[in-house]
Amino acid sequence: MASAAVAVRTADALLTLAHELTAMAADAGAAGSMDGESLRLARKVSLLVHLLEEIRDFAWRNGGEAPSSSSPADKLKWSCISEMVVALQVVRRFLILHRGRILGENSVAESKCNNITIQYQFVAWQLEKVLGNISYEYFKIPDEVQEEVELVRAQLRRETRKAGTVNLNIFQEIFSLLSSTSSKALKRQSHFKLEEVKYETDSNIDQDLLDIVILVAKVNGKSRYHAERMLPDLIERLKKSGIVGLTGNVKAENKLMEYGRSIADENNADSPVIPEDFLCPISLELMRDPVIVSTGQTYERSFIQRWINCGNRTCPKTQQKLQNLTLTPNYILRSLIMQWCEVNFMIEQPPQPISRAKSDGSLDESTKESSLIKALVSKLTSRSPDDRKSAAAEIRLLAKTSMNNRIILSQAGAIPALVGLLHSDCKKSQEHAVTSLLNLSMYDQNKGEIILAGAIIPIVEVLKCGNMEARENAAAALFSLSLVNENKIAIGSTPGAIEALIKLLETGRPRGKKDAATALFNLCIYQGNKSRAIRDGILGPLFLMLKNSETRHLVDEALTILSLLVSHEEGKEAITNANTIPILLDCVRTGTERNKENAVAILLGICQNNSKNLAYMGRLDAVVPLTEIARSGTERAKRKATSLLEQLRKMQIH
Repeated sequence: MASAAVAVRTADALLTLAHELTAMAADAGAAGSMDGESLRLARKVSLLVHLLEEIRDFAWRNGGEAPSSSSPADKLKWSCISEMVVALQVVRRFLILHRGRILGENSVAESKCNNITIQYQFVAWQLEKVLGNISYEYFKIPDEVQEEVELVRAQLRRETRKAGTVNLNIFQEIFSLLSSTSSKALKRQSHFKLEEVKYETDSNIDQDLLDIVILVAKVNGKSRYHAERMLPDLIERLKKSGIVGLTGNVKAENKLMEYGRSIADENNADSPVIPEDFLCPISLELMRDPVIVSTGQTYERSFIQRWINCGNRTCPKTQQKLQNLTLTPNYILRSLIMQWCEVNFMIEQPPQPISRAKSDGSLDESTKESSLIKALVSKLTSRSPDDRKSAAAEIRLLAKTSMNNRIILSQAGAIPALVGLLHSDCKKSQEHAVTSLLNLSMYDQNKGEIILAGAIIPIVEVLKCGNMEARENAAAALFSLSLVNENKIAIGSTPGAIEALIKLLETGRPRGKKDAATALFNLCIYQGNKSRAIRDGILGPLFLMLKNSETRHLVDEALTILSLLVSHEEGKEAITNANTIPILLDCVRTGTERNKENAVAILLGICQNNSKNLAYMGRLDAVVPLTEIARSGTERAKRKATSLLEQLRKMQIH
């Protein structure tokens, strides 16, 4: 970009365009004047608003930092914003072209429907491609917003797969020719006045291929003339990839049927089509746990919960304000879905345990050992404290042994029983129970079961009051559960959870300190947990780790967490006030590669736009170690060190 002002204006224009498309979808959806493809596309754009707000805010905070002196890598990161503007303009053009067309309208010819499908697939493909080029790290996109974007990308990829491999390759080449980087190739062929030359398309050209080019050109705002002028270059490119033959026709084995359905897809025409009412409007996947929101719309529980957790208070489908956040199970729809799945048994079902014995001793659902494990689980609720303790100890070992055991134990009902045992007065039973839950959580699907069983609060109680081994394993369990993004919010908002982890970080054994630090780092990836951790006193123990020779082995963990907290205003201020600059510079001079990288990142965070801290660094001879990092550090460290050196030089000039 030519200037910072241009960057800010572009980011503003991008967000304005997204709001316009969202409003178009809401108006058309209410009036029933938009077809299915258009509505799906507009709703996906509405999910990107939070991303575009973050990019706009980044541009404002940094004055649109994209000057001509920026590195080529930074310029490339900013160029994706211009690409996003183009992609959203293409979306808008698609919506306008097909405004008023309602799905199933009798007046719409079959060929026109196919044309719209081709355009829709290209628009979805282009949007997904551009989203993939956005650097989350560079624009400092929060974790919860990244999750929203990745959900949209997954939906777009599912849509574009329907086009078939051949069409996707054609899309790629057309996009390349239409982009500014390939404009010279077009200019070489069209450097003349339009009215002076009449171009005639070679009669041997594959008509289906020409139709695709014309349709894609149209949605990009180009005329048929431009499409025909592009065709020779396109054919040459497709020859190299083996899609078209020497005559310029798509090879027979690559020929697509019905504009986007391949012959292989046609062979699968007998596969059951999932009723639209059974699909979650957000994920476009078959619902397993459908719930109703206040507007009367139904969604898959996990996806609508993520939507709400990201701060949204509108219905994704209707854009109406949610009067409350209650999620009511839709038992009738769930029953219908289950019946449909039973009839159409070829639809993928949840994974089942392996049905034969394993050589590693793992249990088998179909053998007598299955009944033994059920008996073991039933002992968890025995009246005898000794029986409960011994059963928990055995389950602890079984859950540690293999993935298959974790599946079978979960199916046998071990998780709710173990959660109940966390309330036991017996410290050893607590230890066995929390460690069993930790081991069971190694199977990803069990994480959700553990949360649904209400495990977070009792695990936090064990973290506070259990014996030392139980406290350590409780911290490890919270870390494991927090690997699921929505669980970061649930754990962080549980009263006393972060405070108890900080206490273990202060007073635990070396292993416990590491478990606590790992859990705290993962929780602080979510922006809302950073302020909680700062208020609960996390900075004190972290500073001690940096200063105390007895905890030097934990410097890596301390710097990693501080590198997250420095992005929060409270964290930045507290780190500055603690006079950490000399300690951080010492890490830059003598630390490991990872220590140096994180120390430089923290220094950049507290010195950016802070002349007082920059001057202090200058007095401490920071230029020499930073220059060394800029020359030989990791890629991330080089970028941070170079930015710091540039700011130090600017300060000296002024």
